[in-house]
Amino acid sequence: MDHLLRNRKSKEELLAHLEQETFKRKTISFYRYVKISDPKAIRDMLFEKLEKFSCLGRIYVAQEGINAQMNIPEHNFEAFDYFIQSIPEFRGVPYKVAVEEKGKSSFLKLTIKVKEKIVADGLNDSTFDPSNTGEYVTAEDVNDMIDRGVTVIDMRNAYEAEVGHFENAKIMQVDTFREQLAKVEEEFKDDKNKEVLLYCTGGIRCEKASAWMKHRGFQNVKHVKGGIIDYAHQVQEKGLLNKFKGKNFVFDERLGERISPEIISNCHVCQSVKSDDHFDCNNKYCNRLFISCESCLEKHKGYCGTVCGILDGKPRWIQKLFIFKPKQSKNGVFRKRYFRTKKLA
Repeated sequence: MDHLLRNRKSKEELLAHLEQETFKRKTISFYRYVKISDPKAIRDMLFEKLEKFSCLGRIYVAQEGINAQMNIPEHNFEAFDYFIQSIPEFRGVPYKVAVEEKGKSSFLKLTIKVKEKIVADGLNDSTFDPSNTGEYVTAEDVNDMIDRGVTVIDMRNAYEAEVGHFENAKIMQVDTFREQLAKVEEEFKDDKNKEVLLYCTGGIRCEKASAWMKHRGFQNVKHVKGGIIDYAHQVQEKGLLNKFKGKNFVFDERLGERISPEIISNCHVCQSVKSDDHFDCNNKYCNRLFISCESCLEKHKGYCGTVCGILDGKPRWIQKLFIFKPKQSKNGVFRKRYFRTKKLA
């Protein structure tokens, strides 16, 4: 029975099926830190029901809660909502609706996995309670805190912050959330009595981070309710000044939502043209997430540089001579892989 509760179609089949759809989809995300005694049973129940609703997306279930990014056919949304709210552990959970859809599906298939944690944090402290979080703040609060010069910390990875962040935010040059927690605690260890504001994409990382910082002795930790996604909606609905500049990076097929018209990053290939559009390198061995302008994307035919185009299709051992994974970001520009040359082009 278990083998039936997962996607069995190829990417080509999934794309063909999506192209034939005549209805609209709504992209949402939601999460909750809540004790789940049997994550496997919840996982199987979710897959069986959500597949019937033609839902697509990625959901993680763990003993500490649920983390979901997905889209739902608009005509099935009411039934979807009724089902989710009927589960005691998730009753009352709020949804964060995507800022923009970009005219394409944000996901190709439904994937639901049981994880050790819904956000990998590298923490191993049995006394830590992730539900003891800092204070939520609204968009109005965020703007006021920025104006007052409160320390605002971006709890996302460097490559996310590269394309968009709040004014004067403190950005850590890290590639994972577990690195982020350690870096923030060390860098702001002398500010434990000061007011600090945390933010992330949809709230799940900064909520856990606020609880961890409280656990580690920070006295006045606050975090943006609903993250950047909710902030953008509140700004639009209430006519507030938007203090987020650029794009909000998202972990689905869209790779970003436009929050403000500013483009604050440069093309990784030519390193001179303003761009904040992410792509995956066409060389499957590389598969590097990179920012490219239209000219470089066309010039290199979807590769992140000339070298990758030349190497594509060559044996893996040859590609390893030129492409490798760095341990951390360099010069403030995140790249999943770097060439052993000074310039990507």
